[in-house]
Amino acid sequence: MPSAMAEESAHLLVVDDDTRLRELLRRYLTEQGFRVTVAENAAAARAKLASIEFDLIVLDLMMPGENGLDFAADLRQQSTVPILMLTAMGEPEDRILGLERGADDYLPKPFEPRELLARIRTVLRRALPRAIRFGDCVFEIERQFLTRSGVPIRLTSTEAGLLRALALAAGTPLSREDLSESTGQSRTVDVQVTRLRRKIEADPKFPRYLQTVRGKGYVLLTD
Repeated sequence: MPSAMAEESAHLLVVDDDTRLRELLRRYLTEQGFRVTVAENAAAARAKLASIEFDLIVLDLMMPGENGLDFAADLRQQSTVPILMLTAMGEPEDRILGLERGADDYLPKPFEPRELLARIRTVLRRALPRAIRFGDCVFEIERQFLTRSGVPIRLTSTEAGLLRALALAAGTPLSREDLSESTGQSRTVDVQVTRLRRKIEADPKFPRYLQTVRGKGYVLLTD
C-alpha cells in the first residue's frame, strides 16, 4: 500500500453527473488524503485536464452527452493517465468493453467506499514510477533506496520519506506543509533539505536538482 504521503501527492479527477455522489466522493477521498477535483461531465473534465495533470481519473460510464466509454477511448489516444470506471451496468460484457476502451479498472455501482479506496490505491501503485534519476543519482521510490554513481547512499528514515515525497511529485513544487507530512516534524523540513542536498548535489550551495521555489517550497528536478 502506498504511504500516506504518496496518497496526498496523488491528484484525482472525479467525473460523474450525479451531484450527490460526486460530492460524497470528493469529501470521502479528500478525507483519505487525496487531492480531489470534480467534473460533472466529459466537457468539464476536458477543461480540467487542459490545465491540470492528474494521477488518476474516477470516471462514470453513463453520463448525458459524451459517455464515459467514448471519453475514455478518446483520452487514451493522448494520455496514459489511469482510469477507474464506475457504472451501474455490472454485466461482464460491460466490464470488458470498459477495459477495451482504456479503463485500468472497473467498479460496479453501488459500491462500498472502502473498496473504491482499495482499487484506487492498487491502480496508483501500478502506475507509480519504480525509480527516478537525477544527475548521478537513482532513487528507487518504493524501496526508498538511493545510489550515486552506483554507490549506495545511506538515508535516514526522515530523509527517505522527504525524498520519496519530492520524487513522487518531481517537477512540481511542494510546500513545507506538504513535506512536513513525510517527516512528521514540520520544523525540520529545511534542515532535512539541507542534508539531502549534501548527499545528492555536486555543489549543495548551488543546487541543481533539489531547488527552492520562492513562496512555494521545494521541487525535485530531473534531467
